[in-house]
This record gives sequence, structure tokens and C-alpha cells, in this order.
Amino acid sequence: MIPTEDASARKREIEEKLKQEQETLSFIRENLEKSDQLTNGMVSILSSFESRLMQLENSIIPVHKQTENLQRLQDNVDKTMSCMDHVISYYHVAKDTDRIIREGPTGRLDEYLACIAKIQKAVEYFQDNNPDSPELNTVKGLFEKGKELLEAEFRSLLTRYSKPVPPVLILDAIGVADDELDVQEDVMLEHLPQAVLHDIICIGGWLVEYGRNQDFMTVYFQIRSSQLDRSIKGLKEHLRKNSASSAVLYSPAIQAKRKDTPTKKVPKRPGSDHDPRARLISEALADKHGGPPGKDDGLDAEMDVYVHCISAFVKLAQSEYALLSEVIPEHHQKKTFDSLIQEALDNVMLEGDNIVGAARRAILRHDYSAVLAIFPVLRHLKINKADFDATLQGTAASTKNKLPALITSMESIGAKALEEFADSIKNDPDKEYNMPKDGTVHELTSNAILFLQQLLDFHETAGAMLASQVLGDTYNIPLDPRESASSSSSYTSEFNKRLLSTYICKVLGNLQLNLLSKSKVYEDLALSAIFLHNNYNYILKSLEKSELIQLVTVTQKRAESSYRELIEQQIHVYQRSWLKVTEHLTERNLPAFQPGAKLKDKERQVIKDKFKGFNEGLEELCKIQKGWAVPDKEQRDFIRLAQKRAVTHAYTGFLHRCANLPFTKNPEKYHKYRPEEVEDMIDRLFDTSA
Repeated sequence: MIPTEDASARKREIEEKLKQEQETLSFIRENLEKSDQLTNGMVSILSSFESRLMQLENSIIPVHKQTENLQRLQDNVDKTMSCMDHVISYYHVAKDTDRIIREGPTGRLDEYLACIAKIQKAVEYFQDNNPDSPELNTVKGLFEKGKELLEAEFRSLLTRYSKPVPPVLILDAIGVADDELDVQEDVMLEHLPQAVLHDIICIGGWLVEYGRNQDFMTVYFQIRSSQLDRSIKGLKEHLRKNSASSAVLYSPAIQAKRKDTPTKKVPKRPGSDHDPRARLISEALADKHGGPPGKDDGLDAEMDVYVHCISAFVKLAQSEYALLSEVIPEHHQKKTFDSLIQEALDNVMLEGDNIVGAARRAILRHDYSAVLAIFPVLRHLKINKADFDATLQGTAASTKNKLPALITSMESIGAKALEEFADSIKNDPDKEYNMPKDGTVHELTSNAILFLQQLLDFHETAGAMLASQVLGDTYNIPLDPRESASSSSSYTSEFNKRLLSTYICKVLGNLQLNLLSKSKVYEDLALSAIFLHNNYNYILKSLEKSELIQLVTVTQKRAESSYRELIEQQIHVYQRSWLKVTEHLTERNLPAFQPGAKLKDKERQVIKDKFKGFNEGLEELCKIQKGWAVPDKEQRDFIRLAQKRAVTHAYTGFLHRCANLPFTKNPEKYHKYRPEEVEDMIDRLFDTSA
């Protein structure tokens, strides 16, 4: 049972909590009533707002639609006004641009092209919208006028600023410097100022795209063609002037040791026949043929000029194509370039044809050495053929074939000269008045060797020249199957070398036969032998000095020993001439002498005749042979020494045998010469000054 106090306390506690809960409940009720009131108020406000918004919407939407329509109308008006202004502007184009068009584009090309663009748009507008309007004819006329003035400006700029390239710049470009050993970089040729070139490119582009005009291409190639030709002619005149004032000219033999024809200032291409700076063929040949360079269209005169012009044409043509490619549309470039180079190319080829013609005339005069002048030209043409072909790539076949045709002509005339020269050596007549009285080297021999020595400097060119004429059958040279094509390029260098070797051997063989024939003109066999000895010795020494012997031995291994044998043979023939002197010194008919015995008159006369025959024979031979010539000191000394030994040996023995023979009371009358005096007389042989 719970105590009474605790129950009272518990009851009070519950009553207080109940009171608090009632108060909380009352508070909640009051707040709910207030919330209901607020909600009802908000609903009433929202209902009122909705009603008013609907009223506003009903009022604004018609206004908005009306405003939108007005805005659209305004836009249409603005567009219409803009179109009207644009259309009206076309009617004013002629008036606005007339002054600028008529004044021309000089000095204001960009502004001028902008005016032309406006006129072009006006033309297009009137053609599309009002083709019958007079304004169309007006702007068309103005457009044509503008186009004509652009064409005139194109021509004017090209004419005014296109100048021949100065010769000094061309020589720099093709690699001819004062110091020939310098290897410089490529020199770029600038034909037109950059600003002018920019204007020309702009005008050319406009004429193609908008002017529908290709006449400017004709104008371009005509003007540039003239300048290209003038540049080469200016170089030619410059070189002629300088070569005329120069004291040093070079023969083919000297020239081969120098640099060849002009090339680019880049490292030289390797090659056995590459001679990158050919020079003038010297006056040496002209002197030999009895006339100055250039006489009778001589080939000695302007080879240096021509080979420089060849290189100049290649270099200038390359630079012209580089310039043309910036101005002329791509699909017209090759054709325009073909037309541009024709005049200069034709002139260069014509000069080459003139060289061939002069060579042909030289052959008719039998002046074969003069034909050697075409060798450096031919070699230079072959060296530069690759550059020619690359430069002329894409041009007409007739243009590309001009250089090969010239090369073929030169090869043909050169081969003809070589063949006729060989025949001339064989058929040179035996003219007594033309024979050297002293038995020295014949002019035919020296000329033939000189020709072959000069030919050596162009051995690759000469070998290819012979091969180009398919002369293998002529010389019985076996062809390799790979070398049986029709062009010279198909022949190997080794075959060309063998072919040239065989040719040289043919010339030497013809020369030997002719010399044998000429030697028979001499009545004295000893002089004939000296003549052949001198010529054979001269040939051998010349072959050895000029390295021709290396070429000869390609096909004639024993050539050197064969000539030495021939020389020895002629020395033996000469020595037999002394037999009529030494035969008096033999023991034949010499009486046997017994001490104390007396010689018979007949025996004394035999000894006297022997002394007399020896003395007279010695004096006669020394007198005659003193006027003969053996130019080679080594050979002269050798012949003298051999003869001294033979004669003095026989003479000393004879004197010894006759020393005690009482054949005369006046021995000094017969014993005229001591052995030392005989040697001294022989030492004066072949000495016209003695």
C-alpha cells in the first residue's frame, strides 16, 4: 500500500503536467486558427492576382502582336532601303571609278584593282537584272578600258624593268671567278625588283582569273625572250673584248691541264673527261697553219666565248623558268617557256652549226688540226647535256632535240676529220723539194705527233666520237654484247679507249709507211737511214713524253720495243756507210813483211792505196755527214761513240800493222791523221756549226 504523502505528491505532479499540456494544446489551437486565417487571406490575394493577371494578359497580347508586326515592317523597310542603296551604288560605280580607271594603275595597283572589282560587280548586276540598261554598256566599256590599261601596265613594267643581265653577273652565276680554284655557292639572278615582280604577278593573276585574257603570256615571253638573247649577246661581246685584249691564249694541249668550261659555283662533278673551264684554242694552231685566229672562219678563235655562252644559256634559262613560274599559270608554263627560249636557243645552236660548218671547210682545206677546236666544245656540250635536258624538260620535242642534233653533227664531223687525217698521213706525197736536206724530222711527222698529242687532251671525247660513228668494224675491235647499241652512250669507256688506241696505232702505222716511202727519195742510203732514225726516235720520245704510249699499248703491247728495234736497225744501216772507209783498213791484200826484206813496188802501192782510200773516204764522209742532223743529243752521242770505237779500233790496228813497213820515203803524206784526230773528226759529225 502506497503512502498517503507520496500519493499526494504524485497527484500534484500529474495535475501540473496536465495543466501544461492543456496550455500547449490551447497554444496550438490558437496558431492553427491564425494559420487558417492567413491561408484564407493568401488564397483570396492569389485569386485576386490571378484575376488581375488574366485581365492584364488580355490587354497586353494584342499590343505585343501589333508591336511585332510593326517591327517586321520596320525591318522590311530597312532592308529595302539597304537594297536600294546597293542598287543605286551600281549606277554610281562608273562615275566613282572613271577618274581612277582612266589615270591608270601606275603607282596604285591595289586601289586600281579594287575599282576594277567594283566595276566587275556592277557588270554582273546589270547583266543579271537589267541587261538592256545603258548603264551596262557604260560599265562594260569601263571594265574593258581598265583591262586594257592593266595589260598596258603589265607590258610597261616588263619593258621598263627587264634589262639584260650584266656579263659580270652571268660569269659569277656560271662559276667563272678571278680565282679559278674558288668553289662558291650558287649565284641567284634577280631579273626584276621584288616590288615590280609583285605587281606583275598580281596583274597576271587578275588577267587570268577575271580578264579571261592570255595575251599577256605572249607579251611576257616576247619581252623576256628578247632580254635573254640580249644577255647572252652581251656576254659574248664582253668575252670577245676581253679575249682580244688578253695576251695569253691556250692551246688544246695546255687547256687540258686547266679547268674546263664555265660551270656552276658548286663542287665539280668527277669524271675522266670533265674539264670544267675550257679556254680559247690558241694562236699556236693558227701560226702553224699560217694565219691568225679566225681566218677563213677558223675554229681557233671563239671557242671560249661559245662554251661560256652554252653555260650562260643553261643558267639564264633556269632562272627565267623560275621567274616565269611565278607569273604564268602552271598549265601554260612549259609552252610559254618553250617560246621564251627559242630565239636565244636558236642563236646558240646556230653558232654551233657555224662551228660545224667551219670544221667542214677546214677538212676540205685538209686543215685537220683546226678541227680540234670543236673538241672542247663537244666535251662541254656533253658535260652540260644533263643540265640542258633538265632545263628543257616539258618543252616541245623539236626544242629538246636541238642539242642532241648539234652533238651528233659535231661527233660526225670530228670523226670524219680523224679518218681523213689518218688517210692524209698515209697519202702525203713524196716531194723531193719538201724533204729535209739534213735528214732531220719531217714536217709530216711533227704535225702528226702534234695532232695526236692534242687529241690526247680530249681522249674521252675522241673515243666517244669514234664510237658514235660505229667504227668498231673499221678497226676490227670486238664489241661486247652490251656495247652493241646504236648510240655512243652505249659504248663503255674501256671500249672507247681501245677504239682510240687503235686509231692512234693506225695513224702511226700510216706515218711509218709514208716515212719509208719518203726515205727512198734520198739517193744516199746512209742519209735515208738517218732520216728514218730521226723520225722514229722523235715518234718514240714524243709518245713517251705525252703519255700517248699508254694509249698505244692498250692495243699494241710491243709498240715501244718495236720502235726501239726500228731505231737500232737504222743505226746499223747508217753504220754500213762507213764500210767504204774501214774496208781499206782490213788485212786483205796487205803484204806479209819480213824484217830486212824490201817491199815490191806493187806491195808498196797497195799500202799507199789503203792509206789514200781511208783518208779520202774519211774526209768525204765527215764533210758530207757534218751537214746531217741528229737532233736528239743522246742518240747523236751514241752514234758518234759507236762510230769512233769502230773506226779508231780498225785504224789503230791498221797503223800498228803498217808501223814498220817501209812503203814510202814520205810517210806523213799518207799517215795524215792520228787516231785522236780521227775521233775528233767523227765528233764533229751532225754538227752544222763545226
